[in-house]
Amino acid sequence: MKAIASGAVVCLVFVVTGILKAAPPAAPAAKIDRGKYLVENVGMCGDCHTPHNEKGEPIREKWLQGSPLAFKPTVPMPVWADKTPNIAGLPGWKDQDAVKFLMTGVAYNDLPGRPPMPQYRFNQEDASAIVAYLRSLAPAEAASQSKK
Repeated sequence: MKAIASGAVVCLVFVVTGILKAAPPAAPAAKIDRGKYLVENVGMCGDCHTPHNEKGEPIREKWLQGSPLAFKPTVPMPVWADKTPNIAGLPGWKDQDAVKFLMTGVAYNDLPGRPPMPQYRFNQEDASAIVAYLRSLAPAEAASQSKK
């Protein structure tokens, strides 16, 4: 009787494990936390990609959702970006393209980001953590569509 019961448990473990493996894995919390740290404290992405109130404080409800830039170049620069895009959820970006951009400064269209966007040179692990964090900021429906 014990052999049958333990055999059933083993089968159940295999079935449950198989089901869990079929679902796409969510980014581990530690990876998202690392990405958040890099976005907020290293890349300082919120300085440009988040609107600010009249006191110069970021509007948290619009965190990383794009904003007009509050500064301009001191000399004429034809490719200067006047506003920043929404990066919360990385709409329109595939994960591998976003990682490449964060590692090389070259976007999916084979062009560098427009100034004043820095050409970051994050390593693969940090770039992946940033992408995981930015994806975590999207509504669930939008995040699943942009990973394709």
